[in-house]
Amino acid sequence: MLGSQLLENEYSGGFTTYVNEAGDVNLIEELEISLHDFIKFVQNIPMDKFDYRYAEGKWTIKDIIQHVIDTERIFAYRALRFSRNDKTPLPGFEENDYANNTNSNGRSIQDLLTEFSAMRHSNLLFYKSLSEEQLKRIGTASNNQISVRALGFVIIGHQKHHQKVFQERYL
Repeated sequence: MLGSQLLENEYSGGFTTYVNEAGDVNLIEELEISLHDFIKFVQNIPMDKFDYRYAEGKWTIKDIIQHVIDTERIFAYRALRFSRNDKTPLPGFEENDYANNTNSNGRSIQDLLTEFSAMRHSNLLFYKSLSEEQLKRIGTASNNQISVRALGFVIIGHQKHHQKVFQERYL
């Protein structure tokens, strides 16, 4: 399944940015490749940067890693619900409320990366288990239509977006 194979009705709204960021990649392969890319990228960040904020009120790198974890967990939950043909519209979430209620800056980078890795491996197995029909199922999240397979590309694109933020504003 390539990103270019997504149909116009499979995603909309704010999801478009992340689908585009993921690019025309193979969903399953890129879920795995981007896992290793992210871990390697984070491990190469100088230790003194993990608690750095480029401006007052901005998140630290640890905060952003926790945000990537939390967001992937939410997107994967949505994908699970829709893949099981649950038609219940799912609400959005306020990322700042989540960020303000974590202990990310009290955690080690290794703990954050271990959690990220465990979650991504679980999501990779989940996506591998889905039939073509399940991947194409569409649900409503944050008042926007999105398919299960589009959510996989959103997971990838969201991670890539934050890697760019690291490079542009933190390093």
